[in-house]
Amino acid sequence: MVRQQQLEEHFQSPEAIPRREQLWVQAGMLEAKYLRFLRTKDGPRNYTVIKTIGKGYFGEVKLVRKNQGGKVFALKRLVKSEMVTKEALPRVRAERDILAESDSEWVTKLYTTFQDSTSLYMLMEFCPGGDLMTVLIKYEIFSEDITRFYAAEITMAIEAVHSLGFIHRDIKPDNILLDRGGHVKLADFGLSKSYRKVHERHYYRELLRNPTPQLDQSQPNNRLSVNMDEISLTGRNLTQITEWRRSRRLLAHSAVGTPDYIAPEMFAPDGYSFEVDWWSLGTIM
Repeated sequence: MVRQQQLEEHFQSPEAIPRREQLWVQAGMLEAKYLRFLRTKDGPRNYTVIKTIGKGYFGEVKLVRKNQGGKVFALKRLVKSEMVTKEALPRVRAERDILAESDSEWVTKLYTTFQDSTSLYMLMEFCPGGDLMTVLIKYEIFSEDITRFYAAEITMAIEAVHSLGFIHRDIKPDNILLDRGGHVKLADFGLSKSYRKVHERHYYRELLRNPTPQLDQSQPNNRLSVNMDEISLTGRNLTQITEWRRSRRLLAHSAVGTPDYIAPEMFAPDGYSFEVDWWSLGTIM
């Protein structure tokens, strides 16, 4: 529906009117090709590895070419056993959700995900311009105009992530990719933080330990035997519970990120929120 609206808006321009019918046919063919792509059962066997372009904490990113069609992608592979051992499931889920939910031009595009017995795979857009760190190493320092240009585009990218309810928490030149036109694409959401239950570490810890919690018959006033949020549900500390949950929704408490760009708030006991990403942008500038 969104693509159709964009196409119809494009048809309103004077230069598109003479080619309207031809453009409709081309758009229909592209849409049909895209839908076939989504229906195809995908897997690593459908891609030829060109080279490894990055290594991470739980896997690696490779430049691959699809055997059918020859299109080039970035394929991120995450090792399942490593994710479970290091309790990284919430991070992976958060990264996948950001990429899947975002339709922003400022965020790297996720095309599809698939898995095999040992690994999870994320098929993503390949940005041939490299990353901002590579450009900084080459030119050492930017002019004020170029700095203003990149700062403005990174601001748009951060806003796109925040609008989805996520804090990136690792804004640095290495994670700012450049597309073919030299425009910014924010990447690597492995340290991102959201306030959804499925992105909390304890959610998966309890799920692995006790997939189907049973009713505790010995405590009729408690619906479940699982201790919620490490605070006992009693009338005396109801105010404490409410305040704790409110602050937990609004603040994060774990110190993550890259030391050169990390905000001071991330080390404070009171927690932090979206402002830590703006500190990182200021540091880059």
